[in-house]
Amino acid sequence: MIPLMKNAFLHEHETKKALAEFILKANRLSMDKECALFEKKFSLYQGRKEAILFNSGGSANLAMLQALKNLGKLKEGDRIGFSALTWSTNTMPIIQMGLVPVAIDCDYSVLNVMSANLEKTLAEVDLRALFLTNVLGFTGDLDKIRSICEEKGVLLIEDNCESLGTELRTGKAGNYGLAASFSFFVAHHMSTIEGGMVCTDDEDFAEMLRIVRANGWDRNLTAKQQVKWRKKYNIQSEFEAKYTFYDLGYNLRPTEITGFLGQFQMQYLESNIRCREQNYLRLEKIMQQNEDLVILKHSHITCLSTFAFPVVCKTPALREHYLSRFAGAGIEIRPMIAGNIQLQPFYKKYVKQLFDLPNTNFLHTNSFYCGNYPELTETDLETISSCLYKY
Repeated sequence: MIPLMKNAFLHEHETKKALAEFILKANRLSMDKECALFEKKFSLYQGRKEAILFNSGGSANLAMLQALKNLGKLKEGDRIGFSALTWSTNTMPIIQMGLVPVAIDCDYSVLNVMSANLEKTLAEVDLRALFLTNVLGFTGDLDKIRSICEEKGVLLIEDNCESLGTELRTGKAGNYGLAASFSFFVAHHMSTIEGGMVCTDDEDFAEMLRIVRANGWDRNLTAKQQVKWRKKYNIQSEFEAKYTFYDLGYNLRPTEITGFLGQFQMQYLESNIRCREQNYLRLEKIMQQNEDLVILKHSHITCLSTFAFPVVCKTPALREHYLSRFAGAGIEIRPMIAGNIQLQPFYKKYVKQLFDLPNTNFLHTNSFYCGNYPELTETDLETISSCLYKY
């Protein structure tokens, strides 16, 4: 069988050996200096001023919206646009925060919301924020989307959990809005088993994220930041400050294991991304010969760091045909993430207003994906290739 992901880590043996040695020597495994070192290393890689590590990408999404509410940038009842082709943890926090989700259609030829889709929604609905999902390593025209958001006063945040390493001519995916989330779950580009990150250039936002991450207290802030909060609320001593909670938060903290693994796995990240791109372009050449399939557009992307290998068929019947081929060849497959999120049970339970999403519906019924990662062997790639030919 060709699974979605073969190992928990790239270079699994070396990573597990290093992790075992780290655990044996470590004096502390709760969040500490290894997490801070990973944050620093990742912020430099991404090219952002701040990186805040969380216990998952889903937690990172939740924390971003809570931090925006804590700072008064969002309030209950605000309409939040989001990519209709997405994952649950991009959408559920909008509902959980008392905000109003507005599903935005995509362009199925790029899998993502494009500026034209956003403009169409804005012509019908006023948005306070836009929470974009960069799908499976692909993106929309993020530079144009950013310009529209700046012009309209719409807060832009990105869920970049599936597109770590993807680059456009105008910058890296994840660097177009106020902030972006990343995921280090086992099946993602880089694994810390569980783990997530938020990157931002906004110091006030980063400060609030650290408060949200750890129960609402100030223990993980700088000394200068602690003085500011303690003075504001007349906290008189370090003893009193230990159990003072300044705003709404959670326990979303990672462990030192997460921090260590993140640093260790980063040495393989660039080669990982290059391999994923090469695999995709190799398989794309076969797809280009098959009129049953939609060829995804990515000419605006200069580095395509694909999370997986998407297959978009022209009809539902063709999807059933290719699903059977892949399953028969022992290739593990998945739906196109959560498809049209409006069709999910939780969404229909909590959200009253639904929107017409023809392109998202097309992907919901016509597409699927299989794994793409450096451990795919020549035999694996040949097996996947054999399922993509028209015959």
